Amino acid sequence: MSSTVERRRKLLKVKKKIDGRRPKFVKPESWRYVRVHPSWRRPRGLDNRVRRRKKGWPASPKAGYGSPKAVRGIHPSGMEEVFVYNVGDLAIIDPETQVARIGGSVGGRKRIAIVEEALKRGIKVLNPGKGRAVMEAGETEGEEEEET
Repeated sequence: MSSTVERRRKLLKVKKKIDGRRPKFVKPESWRYVRVHPSWRRPRGLDNRVRRRKKGWPASPKAGYGSPKAVRGIHPSGMEEVFVYNVGDLAIIDPETQVARIGGSVGGRKRIAIVEEALKRGIKVLNPGKGRAVMEAGETEGEEEEET
């Protein structure tokens, strides 16, 4: 188990290095015109300089810019993210290797319930939102119990 954790940690360092070198891929000439949004679209024009890979023009996405397959989709902490939409979804999470991310469509009341249950089970929640107060209250209670 520890060898896989060490391997994953090493690959995450490699991923961070690659991410730093990777250029920001923007739609050609989006820096020039306000009406052209920067989100990447593949250039298809016959005379397009980016498509023809001319010097001085931005690079296009290629397979070589990719990160190691073993750490794709892994949170920078080295844990696997699991989407949670209700309290029952927390049952499948392993606190040693996984962290919870609450779905965007989950409302405030259910979010607080999920955060409370995650605290009981020792599961880290990446985006507690309104449940943050519950998490902080749970952390201070844990510290008080340790002192007594």
